[in-house]
Amino acid sequence: MEPTNAQSQPPVVASQPPAQNKDLVKDFPKRKFSKSSLTMAVVAFLVVLAGVGTGWLLSGSMKAKSDTAPEVSSEAKNEATEAGVADESTFRDSAEGTLVVGGIKGEGTHHLDRNLGEDKYVYLTSTVIDLDKFTGKKVQVWGETIKGKNAGWLMDVGKIKVIK
Repeated sequence: MEPTNAQSQPPVVASQPPAQNKDLVKDFPKRKFSKSSLTMAVVAFLVVLAGVGTGWLLSGSMKAKSDTAPEVSSEAKNEATEAGVADESTFRDSAEGTLVVGGIKGEGTHHLDRNLGEDKYVYLTSTVIDLDKFTGKKVQVWGETIKGKNAGWLMDVGKIKVIK
């Protein structure tokens, strides 16, 4: 065995922490509000108040407009075999099939069964025509396609006509 040269090291003594500075924690300086600071705060409050008031007034006037029935052209028909705007060229889209009650997942109030399968239904809604009068009949509809989340084809109907 080899002789060990074990010299004893002096034990490490933890040094004492430095003396704490009494100025480590200071008080916040006291500020006096100047007239310009107070004026800016009042102006900011008035701007926010004016924005809220304007929004509230406009929302009330918009609600009043949306509660009224939609305007229908004086050329609109409302007969047993036809209803809606007389001029078919006003609408870009048309489809025909048997009118059935029921939409898809909250989209549309009715749908057209075109005998092409359920995935080819045209889902319908109308703000100007009572589609219930034409339920179960073979019809042609004219209207505007609108974007739907669940419906493959969703149309706002402006004219409907019974096909014989």
